[in-house]
Amino acid sequence: MREVTFQSNIDGIRADRFLRGRGVSRHLLTHLKNEPDGMTVNGAPLRTSDRLHAGDMLTLRVRETAPTGVIAPIPAPLDLVYEDEDLLVICKPAGMAVHPSQGNRAHTVANALAALYAQRGQPFVFRAIGRLDKNTSGLLLLAKNPLSACLLSERANAPHREYLAVCTGKLPASGVIDAPIARAPGSTIRREVRPDGKPAVTHFIRLCCQNGRSLARIWLDTGRTHQIRVHFSHIGHPLPGDFLYAPNLPGTGRHALHAFSLSLRQPITGEPLSFRSPLPAELAALLLPDPTGALS
Repeated sequence: MREVTFQSNIDGIRADRFLRGRGVSRHLLTHLKNEPDGMTVNGAPLRTSDRLHAGDMLTLRVRETAPTGVIAPIPAPLDLVYEDEDLLVICKPAGMAVHPSQGNRAHTVANALAALYAQRGQPFVFRAIGRLDKNTSGLLLLAKNPLSACLLSERANAPHREYLAVCTGKLPASGVIDAPIARAPGSTIRREVRPDGKPAVTHFIRLCCQNGRSLARIWLDTGRTHQIRVHFSHIGHPLPGDFLYAPNLPGTGRHALHAFSLSLRQPITGEPLSFRSPLPAELAALLLPDPTGALS
């Protein structure tokens, strides 16, 4: 159980409106209403329709209700960057999927975390906040309870993520790619830029250009599937090693994309948190002359 207390700073506001303003979802409020001690004010039972006074102390007691045991616990090394009562940050390696899928039900972040929680003797429910493609490395955020999950999913509390990508050719010094993305006809995986697609906006700054390739720092206004890979291919600067969008480009066996920066506020305390993960060596090597010619 996660117990959290909020202090009201407004006279006369309804409890549900106060809590919604702090990011508590309607779904979680419904669950808390059905718990005998799910919501209290100054130690007394609280209804969502009750009016609050400034200085009132609202306590939420959030119990885990989602089913556990649906993800097989399969041990695998995890680079645990940060952990507290409410969230986890890991640095995911390339080649490891985030969720189990039809073609891969074993070697995933979810399986490895299920094994870690089993070792600790704790219940496990997988709640990734955002996702990374299997061959994208870098920082991944996970919520540890229903309350932190809904708070981190609120747009106002959304984490800020930035990426590093190696792409072919010399990028402009900076730019914005504003190009809608849709599913490619006949494919369940591939995406393409198309006028009838969903809005997608990518910002970038070129950090350097070496060996006929550019290193870009990237952040997104939207989160479409394969957005960075599709957009950089669309402007003529695909990522080396991207088998979907640049199949004839040599690379390192993975597309050259890394989630290197993650900034957020701790969902309960509001403390600012910031994490960095350096560009992996195999991607940095793409920017260096290759005397063997293997990467040329």
